[in-house]
Amino acid sequence: MQTSPDRHEYPAHWEADVVLRDGGTARIRPITVDDADRLVSFYEQVSDESKYYRFFAPYPRLSAKDVHRFTHHDFVDRVGLAATVGGEFIATVRYDRIGADGTPASAPADEAEVAFLVQDAHQGRGVASALLEHIGAVARERGIRRFAAEVLPANTKMIKVFTDAGYTQKRSFEDGVVRLEFDLEPTDRSLAVQYAREHRAEARSVQRLLAPGSVAVIGAGRTPGGVGRSVLGNIRDAGYSGRLYAVNKALPEGQKELDGVPAHRSVRDIDGPVDLAVVAVPAEHVTEVVTECGEHGVQGLVVVSAGYAESGPEGRERQRALVRHARTYGMRIIGPNAFGIINTSPRVRLNASLAPEVPRPGRIGLFAQSGAIGIALLSRLHRRGGGVTGVTGVSTFVSSGNRADVSGNDVLQYWYEDPDTDVVLMYLESIGNPRKFTRLARRTAAAKPLVVVQGARHGAAPQGHAVRATRLPHATVSALLRQAGVIRVDTITELVDAGLLLARQPLPAGPRVAILGNSESLGLLTYDACLAEGLRPHPPQDLTTAASAADFHAALSRALADDRCDAVVVTAIPAVGEGSVGDAALAEALRSASAAAPGKPVLVVHVELGGLAEALSAAASTAPQAGSDNPPQNAPGPAPAAERLPTTEAPEGAHLIPAYPAAERAVRALGQAVAYAQWRRDAAEPGKVPEYEDINERGAAALIDGLLARGQGLTLGTDETCDLLGHYGVQVHRALPAPTPDAAAEAARDLGYPVALKATAPHLRHRADLGGVRLDLADEEQLRRSYAELTELFGAPEELRPVVQRMAPRGVDVVVRAVIDPAAGAVLSFGLAGAASQLLGDTAHRLIPVTDREATSLVRSIRTAPLLFGWRGSAPADTRALEELLLRVSRLVDDHPEVVAVTLEPVVVASHGLSVLGASVRLAHPPARDDLGPRTLPAY
Repeated sequence: MQTSPDRHEYPAHWEADVVLRDGGTARIRPITVDDADRLVSFYEQVSDESKYYRFFAPYPRLSAKDVHRFTHHDFVDRVGLAATVGGEFIATVRYDRIGADGTPASAPADEAEVAFLVQDAHQGRGVASALLEHIGAVARERGIRRFAAEVLPANTKMIKVFTDAGYTQKRSFEDGVVRLEFDLEPTDRSLAVQYAREHRAEARSVQRLLAPGSVAVIGAGRTPGGVGRSVLGNIRDAGYSGRLYAVNKALPEGQKELDGVPAHRSVRDIDGPVDLAVVAVPAEHVTEVVTECGEHGVQGLVVVSAGYAESGPEGRERQRALVRHARTYGMRIIGPNAFGIINTSPRVRLNASLAPEVPRPGRIGLFAQSGAIGIALLSRLHRRGGGVTGVTGVSTFVSSGNRADVSGNDVLQYWYEDPDTDVVLMYLESIGNPRKFTRLARRTAAAKPLVVVQGARHGAAPQGHAVRATRLPHATVSALLRQAGVIRVDTITELVDAGLLLARQPLPAGPRVAILGNSESLGLLTYDACLAEGLRPHPPQDLTTAASAADFHAALSRALADDRCDAVVVTAIPAVGEGSVGDAALAEALRSASAAAPGKPVLVVHVELGGLAEALSAAASTAPQAGSDNPPQNAPGPAPAAERLPTTEAPEGAHLIPAYPAAERAVRALGQAVAYAQWRRDAAEPGKVPEYEDINERGAAALIDGLLARGQGLTLGTDETCDLLGHYGVQVHRALPAPTPDAAAEAARDLGYPVALKATAPHLRHRADLGGVRLDLADEEQLRRSYAELTELFGAPEELRPVVQRMAPRGVDVVVRAVIDPAAGAVLSFGLAGAASQLLGDTAHRLIPVTDREATSLVRSIRTAPLLFGWRGSAPADTRALEELLLRVSRLVDDHPEVVAVTLEPVVVASHGLSVLGASVRLAHPPARDDLGPRTLPAY
């Protein structure tokens, strides 16, 4: 590394791994004096045309002076970055700071010339775009605000790199050269471009793993049994459409096959490309395998081997080394300690997992960080009876294990535009990047349902997972996920219940529910469950136990045709008697009625009718043929004899009706669908962040800069808090200290009667229930008497810290808070003041910046909201003023990330206007936001 005294210390934090447009990875790092040979070798592999575009003249080789200049940097005024794969350069970028006259300069000059060179073999992979993001971030860090680049008109690819970046720019043409100048400050367009590139690259990287053209199982044992041999057999038995190889270095010389699969002692011996390697060797041998795979050009790895971070500190370091080593060769990893991946597409038919059976093809994408939970989910999704009916199958399944590299965020990027996936189900034990997950979840949920259950909610994340610390309680994180459109459930049973409904039924247009069936009691249970879920059920229609299939068909048809109905729940119990309806007939009756009105969801609650559940999951438009001997392919196992019903498969796209064994489960799934559908409608018109003419953003920034100049972080005093909030139109009622009765009387005269006397000691602050507050003191006599009472009850004034404040109009006391969480970002919280709300956790949350529509919903989302709207004849509070206050606080924190905490308590919301009676603000230098910086993979 560079050690000369005229150079700064090597900036290791500039090193980063990135995903390129084709799904491969590259490492970006600063160029140092040690890279001379790499630079020369790289330049020799660049075409003459590319060299001409870079230097505007024939330039066959670099001189010693060139090599010295391009490898010696001070990391401030002269910076060079390289993109590497396999340790070798594939592209370079550098900037040189210049002054107004275009000559080399130092700070405070804030402009730099930038130039790229990309190896021809790697052009078109998005390398230059990634380098531009990173060199731009480096330049901003070093005080450079603008780049200039001179490009030959024929170099259209490089011109496109600059013009497509989304920065504010201007172009000129002089002496046969195009000169581009652009500001480096991120814009809405540049961030949108960056997110779009990130999406395409990460989606492509997952697609390469899930749809490989060839697979090698490394560690397939010579004898039956064992993890590797099992995975090999599962891939072969699933009918994988690509080329499959077995690899085991212990194979005897001359053995060419293993279980009918071509076998080799090393992946290097395979004649042809290998897209995916499934690694099932002991952890201590994985490094050697990764090296062989990288040198052979393998694109990705599924590491099922254990012995990594889940085993302790030594394993964690081994896991970090594994990721770093794989990324050196541009490979991405699922795992380690992974259960595997499945793709049921007929074009792929890949079961590179430990699951012995392939799930039926369907429209559900399934992600599980736990292999055991993955097995349970696959089983429940495809069980036909005795529980939730398996009405659809799986498109793709990913079990990430320790998710050292590929995470739920990456898979969300893939599923967002995957035409084979309509619903996404995720079991998460940790969220490594909540800010990014929330952003991706909001985008995904706007297109297709995303249902999430989170394990380890009340404890630490599993040992194998590297997660960011968060100060937010789980309830707050859940609320923020729901704000992003995520359907949050508590158990894997609820995950499957919701997924099956959303996969094959339309979203309800509202909360109105019709209930019909052949059991009055079951109908009443369903009615009560609907009320508990906040739905609006119609009185149940009892068809009696004598109802025939035709009766069910007619009743369901009438309900679906009723404009006052948004969804229908059908309840069914076993019928006894000679003329009772059969399972298959009832299933076909419900199916045909539903198909005639496909715009409304239909659910069935059945009690001990395994045959009905089976029939509903697979009945076609014609009745099942009795005596058929062809059960569904790849079923997880036979159902009990009483529940098996031979059927034919429903046509593709048919509305398959989910059936549930309990009314509560069906209605809970329906309630979640109703809430999600409402979120979709609201998300179509998200509102706006309003502008207020009286906000003084520059004045607030100057005040913050001056205050932070005192130290790294501080809690503001009363006057400073009032000044800062005042810049954003938030006026705080003055509270004057009253260390003595005379001081209290003088303060009251200054403020004007009536006044309030409050104790502000930490144990009494905001605790009116403890008696530390006296209100509506009309004159000095009452004030002095109250002062004496407080000191007699609670101690000397030095302990009480009493203050005097002018009385505000009576109203509803609320609390407004904003905090910047290191993992989730800026969060705005709202609730009513008082011990009851704190005890019940009745607080609502929104991510900042908050729009006007979100502020309106925030006020109405707490359980005690009726107190603001005239509950029991009280005067309604001025909720418009309250919403405006929320928006102003949101703007303050969003405009100034140095404001890391704001608390307004109490805020009295009267019939007209509101009064902020207490406020505190904390400032600190903001943490770096990786969602605003260049694209990077998590560092190891």
